[in-house]
Amino acid sequence: MSKKVAIILSGCGVFDGAEINETVLTALRLDQLGAQVEYFAPDIAQAAVINHQTGEKMDEQRNVLVESGRITRGKSRDIRELKAADFDAVILPGGFGVASNLSDFASKGADCSVQEDTLKAILQFKEAKKPVGLICISPALSAKIFGQGVSCTIGNDADTAAVMTQMGAVHQDCAVDGIVVDEANRLVTTPAYMLAQSIAEAAKGINKLVEQVLAMA
Repeated sequence: MSKKVAIILSGCGVFDGAEINETVLTALRLDQLGAQVEYFAPDIAQAAVINHQTGEKMDEQRNVLVESGRITRGKSRDIRELKAADFDAVILPGGFGVASNLSDFASKGADCSVQEDTLKAILQFKEAKKPVGLICISPALSAKIFGQGVSCTIGNDADTAAVMTQMGAVHQDCAVDGIVVDEANRLVTTPAYMLAQSIAEAAKGINKLVEQVLAMA
C-alpha cells in the first residue's frame, strides 16, 4: 500500500510564498517513489506581495491558499482539513512565505510564533510520532514545533543558525546535498536553496530528505 504524504505550502513564489522548485522537486521524488501526495495551505492573507522581477513590494493583497493553487494545479486544501491520521508524513518546502506567512520569523526572529492552523496541523504529526520533513528556511521553526534540543539544519548561515540556537534548537552545519536526521523527534531537514546554486543541487538534498522521510514512515 502506497504511503500518503501531506505537503504544506506558504503561497507561491520564493520571495513571498513557497519556493516553487523545492515544492516540485519534493512532489516529483514522492511520486517517483510511489507515494500519494496532497497539498495544504492556510486560508489567510499573505504578509506581503513581492514583484519577483524587481524584488519590490507591490500594492496588492493575495491569499496564501489561493496562491498555493498555482503550484498544485488548483488542488490545495485548507490546512484546517489536514489530519495526521490520514497521512504517513508531512513535508514543508521553503520559501520566504514560511518566515512571513506560516510564521512571523522574518519580523520577530527568536520571538516568533507559528501560524495557529499550521502549528496545530504539524503538532498532530509530532504527537503521532509520524515523520516531518522541513526544507530550506522551514527548519528555523523546528524549536517552535518540537521544543528545546531538537537537531536540525538550514545549511551554514551563521546568523540564522544563531537565532535558531537562541530558540532552543541544536543547529548542525550541513552541505547542500546532505540531511540532518533527529531520530527522537522524527524530523528530517535539508538546506536546499539556503545553499543551492542550481535546481540540480537543490534536488540532491531534497531527494535524500524525501527518501529518509518515507523510510521512517
